[in-house]
Amino acid sequence: MADKTAHLALGLAGEDRAARHLADKGWRILARNWRPSGAARGLELDIVALHGDSLVFVEVKTRRVAGAGRAPFLRVPAYAGLTPAKRGKLARAAGHYLTVHDLWHKPCRFDLVCVEQFSDGRLTLEHHSNVIELRPVVGGGDAAWQPR
Repeated sequence: MADKTAHLALGLAGEDRAARHLADKGWRILARNWRPSGAARGLELDIVALHGDSLVFVEVKTRRVAGAGRAPFLRVPAYAGLTPAKRGKLARAAGHYLTVHDLWHKPCRFDLVCVEQFSDGRLTLEHHSNVIELRPVVGGGDAAWQPR
């Protein structure tokens, strides 16, 4: 139980750091840990923000960095958690958000914020924009992400 509590605390610290980072850049945070209701209740968006005119769905991946002496090439980067299955879940969650808030007309994208916590407690952050190409996720071929 203590491991799960520590894991949740680390995730929350990473999301807090990511939200502060975005707000410091002038982004407007619209929602955190947004979950749709009903049949889609297992989906979640970490952060939904407005950057200029674009709606940005931000996935936050937080990892602890291994102690000294471990070779850097053995580290599993935070972005490795953005698997194809996770991309699909994010696309479905975003679709629900756009529907619930009637925002299908807004330009939108998916960003990833990778947060690493070092043994001394400090957090570092990397922000990557446009991390998901949705055509393959939503059916491939000519499937459109947003109706026109």
